[in-house]
Amino acid sequence: MGRLFGTDGVRGIANTELTPELAFKLGKVGTYVLKKENKRPVVLIGKDTRVSGDMFESALSAGILAMGGNVIKLGVLPTPAVAFLVKKYEAAAGIMISASHNPYEYNGIKFFNDEGFKLDDSIEDEIEELIVRNIDITGHIKGDLLGKALDGEEQALDSYVEFLISTVDVDFKGMKVVLDCANGAAYQVAEKVFNRLGAHTIAINNKPDGININELCGSTSPESLQKKVLKEHADVGLAFDGDADRLIVVDEKGQITDGDKTIFICAKHLKNKGILRNNKVTVTVMSNIGFHKACAKEEIKVDTTKVGDRYVLESMLKSGSIIGGEQSGHIIFLNHTTTGDGILSALQFMQAIKESGKRPSEMAEEMVVYPQVLKNAKIKRENRENFDKDTEIKEKISQTEKLVGSNGRVLIRPSGTEPLIRVMLEGDDSVKIERLAGELAGFIEERLG
Repeated sequence: MGRLFGTDGVRGIANTELTPELAFKLGKVGTYVLKKENKRPVVLIGKDTRVSGDMFESALSAGILAMGGNVIKLGVLPTPAVAFLVKKYEAAAGIMISASHNPYEYNGIKFFNDEGFKLDDSIEDEIEELIVRNIDITGHIKGDLLGKALDGEEQALDSYVEFLISTVDVDFKGMKVVLDCANGAAYQVAEKVFNRLGAHTIAINNKPDGININELCGSTSPESLQKKVLKEHADVGLAFDGDADRLIVVDEKGQITDGDKTIFICAKHLKNKGILRNNKVTVTVMSNIGFHKACAKEEIKVDTTKVGDRYVLESMLKSGSIIGGEQSGHIIFLNHTTTGDGILSALQFMQAIKESGKRPSEMAEEMVVYPQVLKNAKIKRENRENFDKDTEIKEKISQTEKLVGSNGRVLIRPSGTEPLIRVMLEGDDSVKIERLAGELAGFIEERLG
């Protein structure tokens, strides 16, 4: 068995790589590891709209009940709703069943601790070791020690809606907003929130059938949203992914505003209000050089982390930064919540637009996006960590950096899962950096492949 936990929980093709048998074990062992001392653990379970969600909900529930835990079934809710409700219900843990932006045939299981944060590596390792070693941890659980299952769907949805509304202090009356719900977990919540705040709301891709989640829609495929915004002459379009923890914005001209631009707009807004803690924002190494230049102009300091929202969060907790995220639209507002939340991010963006008096396109134009090219160099797996020790590769990278110049950058990093070196170049000449990226990737592949 390979490692169960990836960078964002356990994922795989439902009923093939990720089986109900494994889900049962994860529910049982996860409850054992996360339960509080001398107290019957309560575990929340949420899910997105995938057809396999019911199967995994039942399997996880069985495992939790066998461990003596009580289950509260939240029904279909965004991933960040589970993180929020864990603290509200004072539960021992929360579990989200979702494979985020992946196609419907995939699914995943993600744990949150009692504070609403994703699990530390050490806790995931402990859960994984108990499963791999097949240790019996439920032999003493019987009779009245077995758990019970409760249905908390309606109450949970209403609580989450109220929480989201509480994060802004403006309304959106007079604004026409198109919501792309990706036929996923946002399909009920998003429209409720924006209607409550007075927006003229038009929802698309909000009729999930179990297999149409993320299908040519949502944050990874915003083309239909772009067309709808233009057709409706809307003020803005907001696209979420399958579990609603990401946001991609479409402005009134039908242009995409990615995570970098959204983070910049919101960080600048927070700074202008005097509430950008430590005058700092946190992003990954993949954020565009234009983001860094725009922040420098506004005298906003930028912390940079490895790729992955867990690394963004770790850095934020250490530095005190209250906003951070990724180009993909996974944005964390740590003054409000513990994880990325697409709907919450949309509300913060909308408040920034409303209070600025500007249109979304005007705000987005304040950050110039430099052309970015990403190439993969296929290498031998054993060479993945040795690319920076090869003197000829180091010299080639140095030469490329000089050719890119001060208005660009070169980023070389190994893939976390595959035998690849990722070569990313940015600059003001797209043709030039395309050529240079190809040459550098080819050189690395020749040396290490």
